[in-house]
Amino acid sequence: MSFRKAALATAAALAVTACNEPAPGGTRQAEVPAPDVHPAPLAVPPPVAASTSPVGQAIDKAVWGQALTPEQLRQLLIRTQVLLSRARFSPGVIDGQDGDNLKDAVLHYEQANGLPADGKLDAEVFRRLSVDAGPVMTDYVITDEDAKGPFVEKIPKDYRDMARLERLAYTSPRELLAEKFHMDETLLAALNPGADFGRAGTTIVVAAPGPETLPAQVTLVQVDKAQRQVRAYGADGRMVASYPATIGSEEMPTPAGQWEVTAVAFDPVWNYDPSKLNFGDKRAGKLSIKPGPNNPVGAVWIDLSKETYGIHGAPDPVLVGKVASHGCVRLTNWDVRQLASAVTKGTKVVFVGEAPAPPTKV
Repeated sequence: MSFRKAALATAAALAVTACNEPAPGGTRQAEVPAPDVHPAPLAVPPPVAASTSPVGQAIDKAVWGQALTPEQLRQLLIRTQVLLSRARFSPGVIDGQDGDNLKDAVLHYEQANGLPADGKLDAEVFRRLSVDAGPVMTDYVITDEDAKGPFVEKIPKDYRDMARLERLAYTSPRELLAEKFHMDETLLAALNPGADFGRAGTTIVVAAPGPETLPAQVTLVQVDKAQRQVRAYGADGRMVASYPATIGSEEMPTPAGQWEVTAVAFDPVWNYDPSKLNFGDKRAGKLSIKPGPNNPVGAVWIDLSKETYGIHGAPDPVLVGKVASHGCVRLTNWDVRQLASAVTKGTKVVFVGEAPAPPTKV
C-alpha cells in the first residue's frame, strides 16, 4: 500500500493531539534555498468558462491604475488574488482586501521572478501576473449536494461540546461554497446579492483559483516564522508554492530546526488530551473531536517527527496569518490540501526565523 493510501485508510483513527510543547532548540539546521529561487513551471490550469455576470465580467476586466475608485480597487485586488493563487503564491482567503497576506504573496512572487522585492502591487507585478489571461471569475450552479449538507447550527467553543457533535461540519451552504472557491463569505455574498445559497440550481459567480494539487513532488517544506509563511520546494530546488501561515507565540512556540513528515491524514479526528497540552480545561479529560472542516485541526493533518506537532488546516480561514496558534502551523484548508497532495513520509520540514508576537492568540 502506498504512503498516501495508507494515510487515507487510517485517517479516521489517526491520533492527532494538537501542538502543545514548548520547542527550544531542535535538530540540525538544513540548508535553505535562496529566497529568490525561480518557481517551478506552472501546470496548465483547467479551462474556465468566463462568468456571464456583469459583476464577474467587471473583475475579469480589472486593470492596474493609480486613481481607482474603491470598487475598481476591489475588483483589481480580487483579480490579483486569484492570479496569485493560480501561480501558487497563495494570498490565503480571497477577500478583495489589501492585507498582509496579499503583500506577502506579492513579495514572494517578486522574489521568485527577479523583481524588486517590496511586497507592493505595482504595474509590473500586475503585468506579469496578467500573462495568465484566463478568466478569474466563473459561474457555478449550486448542486443538491452543496445544499443538503449535513450542516451544524454552530461550532461550540468548549471542546466537550465539540466532542458531542457527529461531525464538525460547515454551518451553512454559504460557508461551504466560500471555502470551495477559496473566498471570504462576506465577499461571496457581496458578489451575489440576494442569492439563496441553500437552493440547488441557483447560479452564482465565484472565483476560479486554479488546480487543487501541485505540479511537482515537494522534497522540502520551509516554515518561515518571521514572515508567517510556508514555502514548498521541489527536488530541483525550485519553489513550488508559498502559503500564509498561522504559527505559535512566544508562550506557545512553533518548533525550531529540521524535522520531517511522518504521516498525512485527510479529514482527521482530533484527540484532545489535556495531560499532554498546555492549554484548555484540564477537567475536560480526554476527548475525541470528530472530523470536519471546522475541526480544530481543519481538513488535513500533516504529522511531523516533532511529537504532537503538525501542519494542519484551520476552521477560520480569515484568521490564517493574523493570529497565533498553540504552536502548530495552520494553513487554510485548501492550502493544506494542496501541500498534502505533494508531500510524502520523510519530506524535510525546516523551521527558520523568529516569530513576532501577534496581538491575538486562538
